[in-house]
Amino acid sequence: MSRDARSRPARGEPFAPADPDQARCGDVALPDDTEARLIEQLVARDERAFSALVRAYERRVFALVLRMIGNPAEAEDLAQEVFVQVFKAIGSFRGESKLSTWIYRIAINLCKNRSKYLKARHTDDQQELGALEERIPVGDANRANVAHVARPDEVMAGKQVEQIVQRAILEIEPSFRECLVLRDVEDLSYEEIGAVTGLPEGTVKSRIHRARAQLKELVERALGERIA
Repeated sequence: MSRDARSRPARGEPFAPADPDQARCGDVALPDDTEARLIEQLVARDERAFSALVRAYERRVFALVLRMIGNPAEAEDLAQEVFVQVFKAIGSFRGESKLSTWIYRIAINLCKNRSKYLKARHTDDQQELGALEERIPVGDANRANVAHVARPDEVMAGKQVEQIVQRAILEIEPSFRECLVLRDVEDLSYEEIGAVTGLPEGTVKSRIHRARAQLKELVERALGERIA
């Protein structure tokens, strides 16, 4: 299937959600019967099914990729690539996990490869990071207890802290960052994170703990003060 308007959104139509609140993770997985029919149609190379797949998952995939990459332009391209890879590989999906988990696994692997590429090309500077909060607010990332503001009515101060948190997330060791994002931003269970990353549950918990510690240290360093 060619990467044209039928297999991916038109250029200039980003995967960023029109309403950031709609990008919450609670409704990622489709009902079992709906998912089964969709998979059957995808295996049959039904392009309408592919369009339905994109509509169902594009918000969450873009949000995940953006958290991992930090650059909106790169995230748009990579989110589109996720769906191209899903369509190409759907025949290998054996139903051993939810379709959403399998899609997340593809997204995480592509993020890893793209991050290595960007680092090698010395382009991984996240110059457009300021746009991230406007498209997808930190929101549940605050569960990591690093983005509390003493005066929440001071909007600018709050936005500055959000930016600091976002930059800090991108500085966390990548293998820790993916577990932190999947848990504290995407709200996946430890079991689901293990299915996405291929890690034992104990390792997932350990990496999340270490990621939170790294994040707290990075934010404290940027703020110049300790946080609770």
